Amino acid sequence: MPSFRTVRHVAHAPGRMFDLVADVERYPEFLPFCKSLVVRRRTTGEDGIETVVAAMSVGYKAINENFTSRVKLDRPGLRIMAEYIDGPFSFLDNRWTFTPDTTKGPDGCAVEFFITYEFRSRMLQILAGAVFDRIFRIFSEAFEARADEVYGKP
Repeated sequence: MPSFRTVRHVAHAPGRMFDLVADVERYPEFLPFCKSLVVRRRTTGEDGIETVVAAMSVGYKAINENFTSRVKLDRPGLRIMAEYIDGPFSFLDNRWTFTPDTTKGPDGCAVEFFITYEFRSRMLQILAGAVFDRIFRIFSEAFEARADEVYGKP
């Protein structure tokens, strides 16, 4: 099963980076290939973990797909976990972690992004597999650029 993992060291605090990634409604404003995102449901459990069910439309060249995922926003643990519900995948698991890290400054953090996935269609797996690593790198860079725009460039 294909997967991608990256760790980016940024000059923004872990809580701020968590908030930026958790603000899924804003993705179409800055995230390349994200054509739309609609939050269908938002709940908060007794444990304080917020759960968002969102439908996202993505496109890259001839590939245009829609999928729905359940996103768990664990602010106390500075983790975001997305689980696949419906769409072109047979499996999708996506995780973000935000850890204090002074590599880029005293209030910085390490942002870890991990995703593993498998498409239902073998043809789509072949087509997308060739570009997904590049797309995920572009996503990671887009979040860092968005943080600099929202919170100020360090």
